[in-house]
Amino acid sequence: MTNQTTPSTKQTIATPRPVASSAQNGPQEAAPATQTAPAPQPLAQRVNNRSHRPTNQAFRDFIASGWGPRPDALPERAESAQWAQQRRARLGALFPGERLVIPAGPLVTRNNDCDYRFRPFSAFAHLAGTGTDFEPDAVLVLEPLTVPGAVLAAGEPTHETVLYFRPRASRGSEEFYADPRYGELWVGVRPSIEEVESLTGIRCAHIDTLPDALAKDAGPDAVHLRVMAQADPAVTALVTAVRQAAGLLDATEESQASATALDEALAEAASELRLRKDQWEVDQLQAAVDATKAGFDDLIRSIPRAKGHWRGERVLEGAFGAKAREEGNGLGYETIAAAGNHANTLHWICNDGPVRPGEMVLVDAGVEVDSLYTADVTRTIPVDGRFTEPQRRIYQAVLDAADASFAKAATPGCRFRDLHAAAMEVLAARLEEWGMLPQGVTAADSLAADGQFHRRWMVHGTSHHLGLDVHDCAQARREMSMDTLLLPGMVFTIEPGLYFREDDLLVPQELRGMAVRVEDDVVIRPDGRPEYLTAGIPRRPDEVEAWVSGLIAAES
Repeated sequence: MTNQTTPSTKQTIATPRPVASSAQNGPQEAAPATQTAPAPQPLAQRVNNRSHRPTNQAFRDFIASGWGPRPDALPERAESAQWAQQRRARLGALFPGERLVIPAGPLVTRNNDCDYRFRPFSAFAHLAGTGTDFEPDAVLVLEPLTVPGAVLAAGEPTHETVLYFRPRASRGSEEFYADPRYGELWVGVRPSIEEVESLTGIRCAHIDTLPDALAKDAGPDAVHLRVMAQADPAVTALVTAVRQAAGLLDATEESQASATALDEALAEAASELRLRKDQWEVDQLQAAVDATKAGFDDLIRSIPRAKGHWRGERVLEGAFGAKAREEGNGLGYETIAAAGNHANTLHWICNDGPVRPGEMVLVDAGVEVDSLYTADVTRTIPVDGRFTEPQRRIYQAVLDAADASFAKAATPGCRFRDLHAAAMEVLAARLEEWGMLPQGVTAADSLAADGQFHRRWMVHGTSHHLGLDVHDCAQARREMSMDTLLLPGMVFTIEPGLYFREDDLLVPQELRGMAVRVEDDVVIRPDGRPEYLTAGIPRRPDEVEAWVSGLIAAES
């Protein structure tokens, strides 16, 4: 692979050559008693030792010549732009008179000089509407148009948005050919200021002007700053420096706590802003689900090969991952492809075990589309295309719990936490029926706060919000997320399960080593009605058997 580090200018250190002695040349001058040793090269510079970049002016003139013109046409406004503008307006209205700083985040080192593929910070993607890999180190700033506490007319804007990033350099610059971080010969065609403005509808500026922009009018009696502190350490440090210089922050614990509270309130508000999705977001989530269905289809087609491979789980994982990259930006999270007893490890992502005939495989996977919205779907699949009687018994219990949760979502006045309670009622009753609760304990006893014995076999929650993050809106207050009424635009999962480890002696012998989870993605429509986004992915036992058997047979 090519060197991905940024070359730095460095001096070549000449090593002194020894002077050869020759009798016919007569006496030689004595060597100095001591010689100055070459200065050791700093560790940070050694990563650039592979660089062999020409530096002569003739080369620089040559590489800058002979290029065709840039396209004249600017890109059309992105479909997401109008929706993102509305989101920024709602966020800004919560903080009139304050400067809000939302970084996209930096590249993250994978190993040595290689980075992970970039994914922008979710709040940035939500508010900028840019998606995919735009743009490492970019920063979105909401500039106040009013003073704090100002009384605004309905609909009056509170902020102007400015997007700071590093636009492409000219082809005559050293950056163009020599900078693997930003150079177009390394990373591909980069956008101009005008192109990004046309695409997003946001005024743009060079990232080098950010420090002055953040410092402008900052002060105790003027502009205060809030930053999405966890997104980019360098930007957070810059905001801290601006606060200190402007008298907004000092070394006292009280001052530090106050600054932290400001920033946490911004993170909280940005998270709660995502609790209710607009129609564009719902459409993106449906596209992610549809791509996920295609990924599951390919995974099932790979089962015959997986059964013959010593790491069959990874065969399944790879089949889904390939489709995720073909149809979207990639995976929304690490795929779980857990066969047999591995499915009893809730976060089994090693995926290094065999896939054996007669087992089930629990697959928890989701495609993230280019807008960065992700699906989150779990299906438990019989490897042979047919459930055994014990497998079907567990599967039906879990499916009944999921159906009860969905039915509860359709009940007026349902709160988010009620989804979990409805599923637990079903699972507790089924476990009582199977004689698995402690002696003398009924399902009702177990459902009480001082019981909960059924949770031994279902330790996780039944639902979480879904969107740009697979566990979306994580910084929202509990009363706004878990305890809230279900409202139009909310998108969430329903995912009960039962997990019977093979060494659990309280489980009937015929059920040990089995696990089932059924997970669907649900949206609350404008009329308050819940609807499966995942309706097209088979979930009932007979449907799953026909799905699996049909795809495997078609590949034979």
